[in-house]
Amino acid sequence: MTALVWTVIVVAALAVGLAIGIRMGRGRVEATPARVEPSPGPPMVDLLQRVFRSADEGLVVLNRRGDVVLHNARAAELGVVRAGLPDARAAVACQKVLQTGTSTAVDLSPLDHRGRQPAAVLANVRPLGDGFAMVEAADTSDAVRLEATRRDFVANVSHELKTPVGAMGLLAEAVLDAADDPAEVRRFCTKILNEATRLGNLVTELIALSRLTGAERLPELSVVDVDEVVREALARSRLSAEAADIEIIVDKPTGLEVEGDLTLLVTALSNLVENAIAYSPKEASVSVSRRLVGRTVEVAVTDRGIGIAPEHQKRVFERFFRVDPARSRATGGTGLGLAIVKHVLANHGGDVRLWSSPGTGSTFTMRLPLRVEESDPDDPDDLDPAGIGPPPPSDASRRHAELGGMS
Repeated sequence: MTALVWTVIVVAALAVGLAIGIRMGRGRVEATPARVEPSPGPPMVDLLQRVFRSADEGLVVLNRRGDVVLHNARAAELGVVRAGLPDARAAVACQKVLQTGTSTAVDLSPLDHRGRQPAAVLANVRPLGDGFAMVEAADTSDAVRLEATRRDFVANVSHELKTPVGAMGLLAEAVLDAADDPAEVRRFCTKILNEATRLGNLVTELIALSRLTGAERLPELSVVDVDEVVREALARSRLSAEAADIEIIVDKPTGLEVEGDLTLLVTALSNLVENAIAYSPKEASVSVSRRLVGRTVEVAVTDRGIGIAPEHQKRVFERFFRVDPARSRATGGTGLGLAIVKHVLANHGGDVRLWSSPGTGSTFTMRLPLRVEESDPDDPDDLDPAGIGPPPPSDASRRHAELGGMS
């Protein structure tokens, strides 16, 4: 084959390759979609209006004359704007801000608080320029209530701590004066010991309550046998019951289980039992019963004592609240036991309920979610012999169901 033939073959191959390359390039160009310009969004003014309307704070724009130029719905809810007119206090603050050019805070709390109105409203007024001012108002009712609760708690704690400390000081002076009389020394020392015990109990319960209501992490929850909770709580209360000549009646074990912390639940139940003993007459009885209601485990403590009047029933779970302060102090009560019960149950996803009738007695019921074992669909033990469903209920499950229907 001559050189001319080889040259023709090479040129022909290059021409074919060039043609194929051009065709493939055109295909890629044709396959490339045309660039689509993004559609224009809402104008900036519209976005600002949306932010203004959806703000959690009440926002009001006032002009130099104190007229409402713009406001959102939250401002009307907080009472900053009513019937198109600004609160007089906000208008005065606006004039001050426009004159001085500096922001100021103003209290806009309702003067005639009622219904669903917020109890406290605090606003910040700041200049916007060109003769306009902005009022930013927020509902501070929760913060005000929290601060009031904190002040009351500190005052109550101070009073409760001062009482036994003062008593111990007076009793110590009495011991010094009666140093030559062994009988009087013994009597006064016994009272000092009682006051010291009461003071120790108060500090212990304050620490427990602060842990339950504070940021401290609770212990890891585990499987808790309700029968064990009842046994340990009654063991703690046995001496108190014997000293008060109170009989404690307990129902049969149920085998029920819950998710929780054993120590906290025992503390809660023992507080209820101790409370029932303290407010029962001598030679009376206190009952402790367990039952399953739906998927809720209930442990009830019933006494045949003086009962609680309806107007006091909503307050018995408050810190330091006592229906009968004299009786509570005589029994060494701190006024924190029921508050601890309430917070323990809340931290376990449950609650505590009260039924009481003056002259008849009271029933405090701890309610906790039942622990339910998750079934594994791949586990043959979770299927019936036919392999199409869960196994039939066991004797224990049937006993739980029967107990749940008992009153």
